Amino acid sequence: MSTTETDLYELLEVSRDADGATIKSAYRKLAMKHHPDRNPGCTESEGKFKAVSAAYEVLKDPQKRAAYDRYGHAAFQQGGPGGGPGGADFGDLGDIFETIFGSAFGGGGRARPRRGADLRYDMQIDLEEAFHGKSTEIEIEVSQNCETCHGSGATPGTRARTCNLCHGQGSVRAKQGFFVVERPCPNCHGSGEVISSPCRDCRGEGRIDKAQALEVDIPPGVDTGTRNRLSGKGEAGPRGAPPGDLYIFIHVKPHDIFQREGTTLATRVPISFTAAALGGSIDIPNIDGEEVTIEIPAGIQSGKQLRQRGAGMPVLQGRGRGDLVVEIAVETPTRLSKEQRALLEQFRELETGDECPESRGFFDKLKDAFGG
Repeated sequence: MSTTETDLYELLEVSRDADGATIKSAYRKLAMKHHPDRNPGCTESEGKFKAVSAAYEVLKDPQKRAAYDRYGHAAFQQGGPGGGPGGADFGDLGDIFETIFGSAFGGGGRARPRRGADLRYDMQIDLEEAFHGKSTEIEIEVSQNCETCHGSGATPGTRARTCNLCHGQGSVRAKQGFFVVERPCPNCHGSGEVISSPCRDCRGEGRIDKAQALEVDIPPGVDTGTRNRLSGKGEAGPRGAPPGDLYIFIHVKPHDIFQREGTTLATRVPISFTAAALGGSIDIPNIDGEEVTIEIPAGIQSGKQLRQRGAGMPVLQGRGRGDLVVEIAVETPTRLSKEQRALLEQFRELETGDECPESRGFFDKLKDAFGG
């Protein structure tokens, strides 16, 4: 089962080793940029504002940040490694107390099976692939259960025996002053069992490194920072313990024509000065391979942005698409024929100044400012 989640550090545009001050500064900058009061009616900015606020709530708290660094989003999901919905990582705190004081504060018993490590895989895709989505196969080197001993760590035909030091409890007690503390058994390392005849292939570990081919589905609309979790595809746990997860981090490569901001695509289109003066329409190829017709109003100026609704990127795990924003760049001709130059000379002779009100207004202000 895979889930698509956005990395909190990449949401705030900071590195994973950023200090608290850097995280706070990045949050303030993004929150100000996407605040609903500054972007009234923009659902995309509102969603971004909520996302960066939620990310900051986690990363500003040292305990929550430590839990996220270790378990990812699973640390704050009901039933995840981080405990309850409040997100406090009581599992980590328990490990700390047990390391310092043994189990005097938490009771004894056999140590919990150590879950396999989570793994990260970085995948680069094109903007077109981010638009359409893709299914691809990747190959990674990962620890897997030993096929010879089926993850037990013992030679086939044998099995682990109960530790004679801790009698299968996984911990031993020792008196220190007025306290009696428990620590992991030094003989079986907390497992409660000892392997007398370790498997030759995995040397008693129950797992070996080998190449694994995996099918990965990338949904339409992913962006840089999106991650795909493949549950149970990380490292196998030692001696049959549960495996970790594999996280696919998405990196969308820059495009030659389009720039992306969330679900919005933007591009700059040059047009001739006659097209700008007279108006008309232009057809441009879009990211989906279809042509988009852009209507050019007469008298358009350079820098003017025209918005085509529903022609942008698809909404990740949702419906609909964002917008395509076309910025107009009016190009002044540099290579004129004699006939073209003559026609422009005629046009200049017919100019009254009313054709370009902005230019005329500017020079009128200059005359007023400097007394004519």
